[in-house]
Amino acid sequence: MIDNFDRNRDFFWMVIFICWLVATVATLGSLFFSEVMEFVPCVLCWYQRVLMYPLVIIFLVGLFPLDKKVIKFSLPLVIIGWLISLYHNLLYYGIIPENISPCSKGVSCSTVYIKWFGFISIPLLALASFTILLILLITLHRRVYR
Repeated sequence: MIDNFDRNRDFFWMVIFICWLVATVATLGSLFFSEVMEFVPCVLCWYQRVLMYPLVIIFLVGLFPLDKKVIKFSLPLVIIGWLISLYHNLLYYGIIPENISPCSKGVSCSTVYIKWFGFISIPLLALASFTILLILLITLHRRVYR
């Protein structure tokens, strides 16, 4: 009997490849901001990096050979990264007061480095990356494990 994974191999490969692209662009973007632009990352930025960087390798290993276990390995990192990123954005945009922030030493978690189009910030870029990954992985999980 053929399961959903075998029937949807091309779709599965394409989604994992897109996940790899998103994680790679997010990783290279964060390295560009810190190493080229010399923006010092805050504590929450470091936590998000710790969760995003390994995803590049995890998705790549899940592609060659194609393995549906990549969902189970990557989804916890994406969920935790998304939650930290959401919290970071709530701090950055002033919804949560900064006095309950883990960024008490070093760079503030609400430091403004960029403000593209008047609202796009580095924390928002991170949240967008984790959100895209979360949506893709949940879609994949539902399709493969139904």
